[in-house]
Amino acid sequence: MSKRLFDLLASTLGLLLLSPLLVAIGVWIRCDSAGPALYRQQRVGRGGTLFWIYKFRTMRAECAKSAASAQLTVGRDYRITRAGHFLRAYKIDELPQLFNVIQGSMSLVGPRPEVPRYVACYPEAVRREVLSVAPGITDWASIEYRQENAILGASIDPEQVYIDQVLPAKLVFYQRYVRERTFWLDLRIIGGTLSALVRSR
Repeated sequence: MSKRLFDLLASTLGLLLLSPLLVAIGVWIRCDSAGPALYRQQRVGRGGTLFWIYKFRTMRAECAKSAASAQLTVGRDYRITRAGHFLRAYKIDELPQLFNVIQGSMSLVGPRPEVPRYVACYPEAVRREVLSVAPGITDWASIEYRQENAILGASIDPEQVYIDQVLPAKLVFYQRYVRERTFWLDLRIIGGTLSALVRSR
């Protein structure tokens, strides 16, 4: 209950304070390329329930379907818009997920939600554990793998590298969070996320 209350208060306050910025970003995206400002994709949530995750659109609208089928976006993908490169670099494209938090499909902190295709790669016992909590906007893996796109972009077969190397490493962080989660740990992860974004620029 305390985690849910914190999620609701923090996400609502965040949306209120950031509303002028969110509107400005939406206008920028629409001016930069044709199409809607928001993009949604189906992810796997708590207990294996499917939900729609929201992001600011960072790709050309006509490429949205191909992006959904490809699942991964790596390196300097030609489909990414000019605005999209900036939004992705600073993780600003994730801000609409505050709406997911208010809806209850996500938490501020928790294992990052994956698409069904990659959740199917989880070992059964790991899947049960990781999906026992609500997915989050950020977690330890988000901090450790903040340069994931660049790493995958440098590989010959990005998807295979993701499945064989990156995803198993992320699952370790996800399990660690599920086993150690506390309110104070959530605050540490949020602080660590903000600090990592500042240091990486």
